[in-house]
Amino acid sequence: MQVANKSEIRMGSGIAMNTTVDAGATHEVMNLESPYETVRKLATCNAVVVFSMSGCCMCTVAKRLLFGLGVGPTIIELDEHAAGHDIQAVLYDLCPDGQQSIPAIFIGGKFLGGIETLMAFHINGSLVPLLKEAGALWL
Repeated sequence: MQVANKSEIRMGSGIAMNTTVDAGATHEVMNLESPYETVRKLATCNAVVVFSMSGCCMCTVAKRLLFGLGVGPTIIELDEHAAGHDIQAVLYDLCPDGQQSIPAIFIGGKFLGGIETLMAFHINGSLVPLLKEAGALWL
């Protein structure tokens, strides 16, 4: 697992938070009461996080692309998570109007977006440098 020691995450309100976390926090966040805190902690303590649904074909595309690039993202299957519905509501608030909230991809503690943004970054060549900057790739 990769750790983002210092990260900034911008949530729907436009407020940026700087945090420092350790790798042990990943498992603890699953038990937090606030779904917002769960998303924030997971995003800041992992280089790449994919919030997914197990039966979603676009989620599978996103995960396969990342795995194909040599990235081992932290994957949260919302349909298998006790607070999945509440977490999905937080992710919905992060998405611009008209965009799907699942899959939701965070890289380096920052919300990248969904499948459209991930594919656009890959096609224009900016995904690999972003993954390297986040510490997810060692190329």
